[in-house]
Amino acid sequence: MIWAIGDIQGCFDSLQRLLKRIDFDPERDTLWLAGDLVNRGPKSREVLEYLYSIRESLRVVLGNHDIALLAAAWGIKKSNPTLDPILDDPRGGIWLEWLREQPFVQADLKLGYVMAHAGIPPEFGLGSSLHYNRILMRRLQSDRAAEWLRAMMSKNEDHFDPLGGDLQHERYMLAGFIRMRYCRPDGRLDFDQKGAPTEAVRAKGLIPWFECPVRKPLKEKILFGHWSTLGYFENDEVCCLDSGCLWRGKLTAKRLDSEEREIVQVECPEGISPV
Repeated sequence: MIWAIGDIQGCFDSLQRLLKRIDFDPERDTLWLAGDLVNRGPKSREVLEYLYSIRESLRVVLGNHDIALLAAAWGIKKSNPTLDPILDDPRGGIWLEWLREQPFVQADLKLGYVMAHAGIPPEFGLGSSLHYNRILMRRLQSDRAAEWLRAMMSKNEDHFDPLGGDLQHERYMLAGFIRMRYCRPDGRLDFDQKGAPTEAVRAKGLIPWFECPVRKPLKEKILFGHWSTLGYFENDEVCCLDSGCLWRGKLTAKRLDSEEREIVQVECPEGISPV
């Protein structure tokens, strides 16, 4: 069986309950993970340790919190008490190197699915997204990865400027893959609004990225996370798997290798109380 799971963010116990519910067997099954494996949750180290142990059964995309872990390891930003156990563990370097090898986009044309942590930027189709995924992966795996990531995190780009150069293009694509939620009708991204798509938000001229009227259509359904206030959402084109596990919501799994819609969720009482 093939299952896709939303943002775990260090909620190890919830992950184990969910895997038990879907009868996951790493010798037989495959998990697609929508990113944000770690950070803020109570057992980020345990999550990373476990996932590394079953890495041959995983298809992972990196999320903004996974990038934050790498940034903390490289001294670009401060660590925190939920990431410190990873950085302090003697095996932490092995896990971080494994993270660096993961893509920002996964695609299986036979299954008919594409996954990116926040989604596929409206200005790009699958081919261009996979092209930039390869570029970003090479940057993250290079000897100058820390320098590159520092430059990436220094500024957000809300649109793709054809004349902008490599740095601008990579900032835009990285932001789209790991931080995007809303955009303007012309496709420009907004990084400030994080809540649910209410009428008040829409009155500001903001729409969910997947409703963008100029978005390039994909034949494949896009799986994404990153948007806990949206919660589990699915239509013919997209599926949001982030159902707020970290915020004492639910952890969601969607089966990908079945014609029937099969969704399994578990409650996440060990998360953080929403502010």
